[in-house]
Amino acid sequence: MSSENEQAGGGAEGAPPEQLALIRDSVRKAKTPRAKPRTWRGAALAKELPVARVLVDKGVLHLDRYFDYAVPEELDADARPGVRVRVRFGAGRHRVRDGRREGGGLIDGFLVERLAESDYSGPLAALAQVVSPEQVLSEELLGLARAVADRYAGSLADVLQLAVPPRNARAEQRPSPEPLPPPPAPEAASWQRYERGAAFLGSLASGGAPRAVWNALPGPQWSDELARAVAATLASGRGALAVLPDGRAVARVDAALTSLLGQGRHAVLTADAGPEKRYAQWLAVRRGSVRAVIGTRAAMFAPVQDLGLVALWDDGDDSHSEQHAPQPHAREVLLLRAAQDKCGFLLGSWGCTVEAAQLVESGWARPLIAGRDQVRATAPLVRTVGDQDLARDEAARAARLPTLAWQAVREGLRHGPVLVQVPRRGYVPRMACAGCRAPARCRHCSGPLEAPDGGALNCGWCGREEGGWHCPDCGSFRLRASVVGARRTAEELGRAFPAVPVRTSGREHVLDTVPGAPALVVSTPGAEPVAEGGYAAALLLDGWAMLGRPDLRAGEDALRRWLAAASLVRPQSDGGTVVVVAEPTLRPVQALVRWDPVGHAVRELAERAELGFPPVSRMAAVSGPAEAVADFLRAAELPPEAEVLGPVPLPVSAAGRPRRAGAPPPGEQWERALLRVPPGRGAALATALKNAQAARMARGSGSGAAVWVRVDPPDIG
Repeated sequence: MSSENEQAGGGAEGAPPEQLALIRDSVRKAKTPRAKPRTWRGAALAKELPVARVLVDKGVLHLDRYFDYAVPEELDADARPGVRVRVRFGAGRHRVRDGRREGGGLIDGFLVERLAESDYSGPLAALAQVVSPEQVLSEELLGLARAVADRYAGSLADVLQLAVPPRNARAEQRPSPEPLPPPPAPEAASWQRYERGAAFLGSLASGGAPRAVWNALPGPQWSDELARAVAATLASGRGALAVLPDGRAVARVDAALTSLLGQGRHAVLTADAGPEKRYAQWLAVRRGSVRAVIGTRAAMFAPVQDLGLVALWDDGDDSHSEQHAPQPHAREVLLLRAAQDKCGFLLGSWGCTVEAAQLVESGWARPLIAGRDQVRATAPLVRTVGDQDLARDEAARAARLPTLAWQAVREGLRHGPVLVQVPRRGYVPRMACAGCRAPARCRHCSGPLEAPDGGALNCGWCGREEGGWHCPDCGSFRLRASVVGARRTAEELGRAFPAVPVRTSGREHVLDTVPGAPALVVSTPGAEPVAEGGYAAALLLDGWAMLGRPDLRAGEDALRRWLAAASLVRPQSDGGTVVVVAEPTLRPVQALVRWDPVGHAVRELAERAELGFPPVSRMAAVSGPAEAVADFLRAAELPPEAEVLGPVPLPVSAAGRPRRAGAPPPGEQWERALLRVPPGRGAALATALKNAQAARMARGSGSGAAVWVRVDPPDIG
């Protein structure tokens, strides 16, 4: 007796035996058995294209491929490419009934395409369910997700989890608004301050696809300029996408777009919105009702139709790097989209990353900069305080703050608020030359030298011990560790100016704006609020705390954060002054004084090319327990050009702190190896790492000791 008959008989209590026998007999004699829910046992298949190719949402590398399923006739109309489906997965070949594979657990997936026949010779299981007839996965989005997965040695299912938001039934049932006609082309306005700014906007408005690296002038106009670039693209009848580092930047561009174009022209995709609102906005974009999108890093996959421009603001910000597997960076995703859709590209920032400089040097993008007269008219006056100044300054030795900084604060408070930037805690110092402050690097691989607990010098990349180091620049044999930042300087300011209100902005509480009245605003890097009318002065304290981090990007990142804070200060013509406490001879400090981030990035790029550093070379990090990392490296069929640096021990994570992706569990000792390949071999390295990780998972080796693989790690020391 089948389970269906058991259920039918159990519901007819007190029925005569003749009636039960009649029911059983009618079921046995049925020519077409009734389909069992979600297995479709005995159900007829679709007459046309009876095979569905499905991407199952497993997220493991050895299952990173498509699987074929049979399409029941009842699901034929809804089972279209791009819809969400549920399938049974995990049944073996022996679980076959009436020519149809059965069993396995129900999992989600996406229907990729319909086929007339399958290249799989065995029996197929049937689609269990079409979750929704909404086609959420387009061919363009699928191609982009596959390109991202291949570049970062990840699985397609993991990328689609980042690209397609979870379904919300109520949002899906509501119709999206009717699309609006293209707006008129905007005026160039403040874009005229840049040498090719008006031409860039004109090209977008006429349907062109210009690619530019934009070095924005100081001040708050950047949000309006970005909004005008989006509006110019909409005027050509195409779509636009802008990715910003945080919700505060999104709010500024949102206000600028609304002021320029009105309501209903763009969608905002951020994590702050609830699941229903965010999915409704995403569906409006997918259906073509809205042609412009702004948002944080999750918006980099937004399915904008007929894409004409992708834009990214402040690509050096850490928040653009996704923390979930395979951890793509928004800049690289938008570069892939620009190449795939042959659309315009705009990379903007007050500073300039080495990757941005490489785009210009390779000729792939053009520089979008202002003349020096415009820079001098908008930038504040920058003054420096170095070690020699601090040694001669009695006030600095007593209160840890130089006289020049005191004077700048006192004068600034007469005219408005003063910004005080204090580095975050937790910056680990690295070793540098005591004479010229040049970073101390390994003679073998050019990695950073470290002295754990004051012991012997070791390389942070390859682990070799360095016994006879001397500075290649000045010949000095003396080393120093950079100082770490402290909050006591901000406390000293509060006690020195008791009648002035002190506001703080940091991780716990980030301010968006502050009034234009005199006040001290103490902020950590990246959390600086915007002051009404601009700050009268700014203090950038403990510069060595950022310059001395054990990171290849320490100088670039310090300059970027200084420029972001200084850009909020009034121009020099209005009395704006910035005081930076750092050695004035260092390259990032000189770039800040001259307000020349592009020149700094170009010199950094040339130096990295000579030393074989990213982005000129491609790197990947493999971390995990020592034995697991060694086994992985032995099994991986790396390209012949690959260079293995390390492995070296990683710092032990303290208990009670949030664990980042790829970090060792609290109390466990992990090691990390860096793999470096020359230009043009990054794809081969990613493929080799992906194959090695997939083989390891298929063998079951991944269940015990975890091995984390990350392509293009942001922090390599």
